[in-house]
Amino acid sequence: MKAFIYCGGDVLAENITEHPGAEDLSIAADSGYLNARALGARVDVLVGDLDSLGSAGVPSGIELIKLECEKDFTDTQAAVEIAIERGADDIVIVGGIGSRLDHTLSTVCILAYMKKRGIYCVITNGQNRVRYLENDSLLLARSNFKYLSLIALDKVCRGVSVEGCKYPLKNAKIMRENQFAVSNEIDGNAALVSVRRGAMLVIESRD
Repeated sequence: MKAFIYCGGDVLAENITEHPGAEDLSIAADSGYLNARALGARVDVLVGDLDSLGSAGVPSGIELIKLECEKDFTDTQAAVEIAIERGADDIVIVGGIGSRLDHTLSTVCILAYMKKRGIYCVITNGQNRVRYLENDSLLLARSNFKYLSLIALDKVCRGVSVEGCKYPLKNAKIMRENQFAVSNEIDGNAALVSVRRGAMLVIESRD
């Protein structure tokens, strides 16, 4: 089952083209409800401590899962757990990227958790699209996202290869302290990104 999780943060509504279908689960994490509403997306479940939802209130007809303000996990993490518990194996997180760097990084790190659980996950806010890659390969179709960047999360990522891009790589080594694989561009129909050993973020950006 596919699930959409709407979070707070900056979202370029005109660039969000995928929305929940009739069979999909749609969850809003606290102020993510405002982004969902701006996108015209259906919300099935609203979860959070509601500290940032403000005057929007809780709409009738939406399942509410109220959390304590003082807790050891974020509203987004809670939303992810609900999605998994209800059978999601494909999750799209919309938002979660904004001016609070701590919130942004904590959301991005959820991608590693998803990988460990065997769940496909992507984060997008319309301006960026982020995936997690570890000891694996990823095929990315050419799209309206202009740039493709690889950010090493491990101290060293080995056997990094990129095909179908302006700046190809073959069996390269990327170190966390020297992130040189930034602002590449897909110049074919698709790009194939692979890393033999290590974990990295694969980030597509519009500008």
